[in-house]
Order: sequence, then structure tokens, then C-alpha cells
Amino acid sequence: MTKKLSYATRDKLITYSVVIIAFLIAQLLIVTGVASNKFTGLLIPISINILLAMSLNLVVGMSGELSLGHAGFMCIGAYAGSLFSVLTQNIITAPYIRFPLAIILGGIIAAILGFLIGIPVLKLRGDYLAIVTLAFGEIIKNIFNNMYLATDKNGIFFSMTAEKYTKYAFDLETKTDYIKGAQGITGTPQDVNFTICFVVILIALFVLLNLIDSKTGRNIMAARDNRIAAEAMGINVTKAKMTAFVISAFFAGVAGVLYSHNLKTLVATKFDYNLSILILVFVVLGGMNKMRNVIISATILYALPEALRFLSDYRMLLYAVVLIVMMILNNNKGFIALKKKLSPKRLLKAKREGVAK
Repeated sequence: MTKKLSYATRDKLITYSVVIIAFLIAQLLIVTGVASNKFTGLLIPISINILLAMSLNLVVGMSGELSLGHAGFMCIGAYAGSLFSVLTQNIITAPYIRFPLAIILGGIIAAILGFLIGIPVLKLRGDYLAIVTLAFGEIIKNIFNNMYLATDKNGIFFSMTAEKYTKYAFDLETKTDYIKGAQGITGTPQDVNFTICFVVILIALFVLLNLIDSKTGRNIMAARDNRIAAEAMGINVTKAKMTAFVISAFFAGVAGVLYSHNLKTLVATKFDYNLSILILVFVVLGGMNKMRNVIISATILYALPEALRFLSDYRMLLYAVVLIVMMILNNNKGFIALKKKLSPKRLLKAKREGVAK
């Protein structure tokens, strides 16, 4: 007799299938020449936003904590990965070695900062946690926006003020700028492509789905549903929430590395609170319960403004209407009942009952 797959396993396979089929369709459109330049140009940004939404869903959806500083972790990963690639591009000439190292480094540094920030932050709850994480994101952005790093024959120069940087007597013949304050980092190798983004998303999806289905994941969700009951059952709530926070920060850092290697110039002003809120919108409108829904939400909501660009001044108005409609539907009992009816679990159950009859 063949062993039946559990619902959790089937759900994972469906999610993997959706991502793989979407990738294959996109590749087919590119190869056949059907895809426009606009469509091709959106694939990498959409992939980065999917990764960001998936990672934030671990904190907001699975852990139940409202974090508004996700752009800060992305910023850390972006700058760390970009600086590594700029410094080593003449030493590690092979992109297939240098770029994975940049991805790992960016993710690890973001995770370490996530751990350090999480120690005081996760003692807070609700609105207080949201405010502190929002402040953290703005602090990180402003730190990098005022950072200067350069070298010349006299050594390394580092400053957090433009005044000190402009007054420093550089040897112009040997001077090399790496971080130039508000001008950011230039010259980052553009090593990223859609296939790499797809592989990273699959890896992240594998890690996150298996984490959610593990003992640690169940502890995280138990702490979300009832903190007192979870503690009474012997669950270390702080450790569970810290695990979610650190892993979320890691993948946000990875998304930052992908982002920085898709641009000629990286500036810190892109990582503001608007970006954090946009990612949160993807998660909330995706339903916060399933990674698959969050992936679909991030794809549609990021691509929609570009698809509506022909409407000129009215495109953002229509985009806002779509957001409102989606939010209303997500809270409508009839629509929720319909989604449950069409869920794979219900359909399989109905099929088995039909066969039995």
C-alpha cells in the first residue's frame, strides 16, 4: 500500500509547484520573445519583494509581532554584500564564487544585527514593538546615509560626517571611494539574474516551510496564540520569537544583497519606512497564514502599479481601490468560506468521499 501524504506535505508541494510553474512560464515567455523588456525588468524586483514578504511573514504572520523595521535589515544586507563585492571583485574574479559569498555575508550580518536588536525589542509587545522597530529602520538608513569610507596610499579613511570627509587631505592619485555618504556605493558588480533569484526563493521557501512545520515553528505559533499558555507548557517564548526574528532578518539581508547587485548605484534613502510598510501590506493582504498566499500577494501588488502605468495620474488611485477591495474581501465571511471550500484539503476530502460513495 502506498503511504498517503499528510496535508502539510501536500500543501508544501503545492507551494513549490506554484513557484516552479511561475518560473518556467516566465522563462518560456523570455525565450520565445513574447515577454517585453518591461516584463523582464520586473522579474528581479518582484523576486526580491517576494523574498522580503516571505521573511516578514515569519515575524508578523507566524510569530504575531508587528515589525516595521524590515527595510533596515535589507539595508544592512545590501551594504554589506555590495561592499564585499566591490572590495573583492579584483581578487575573486569568478562571480559564481563571489556572489554566493556576498549573499551569505549579507544575510549573516543582518541576522547578527537582528539578534542584537531582538534582545531588547522582543521584550516589548504590540504598538511599542512596532514603534521601536520603525525607529531602528530609520536609524540604520541614516547611519548609512552619512557614512564615508575611502582609501588612499596613507591608509583607510572612515567618517560619519561630510564635513570631516571634505576636509581630509586625500592623495587623489591613489584615492578610492567605497561609500560616499548620500551618494552611496557605486560600481557594484551586477551579478544577479532571475534564475539566481528563483533559486534563492526556493531555498528560503524550503527553510521557512520546514521551520513552520517543525517543533520550533509550532512553539512560535503557540507563543503567538497564547503566550501565558505557551509558557505554562514549558515553551521558551523569548527563544521562539528570537528564532523567528533572526531568521527573518537573515533573509531580509539576503534580499538586500540581491537588490544591491541589480543596481549600478546603491543609496540608503531607498530603505525608508515606506518600504517597510509596503512589505507589511504584501503580508497582511496575503492573509499572513500561508506562504503561498503571501507570494501571490507580493507578485500582484508589486506588478500592479507598473501594469497600470498607462493610466498616468489615476494609476495609484486605482491601486488604492484594489488594496481596499482586497482587504474587505479578506475580512468577508462569505469570501473566507469560499476560500475554505476551494482549499486543497477540502477538495481532496470531497474527492475521497465521492470515490467512497
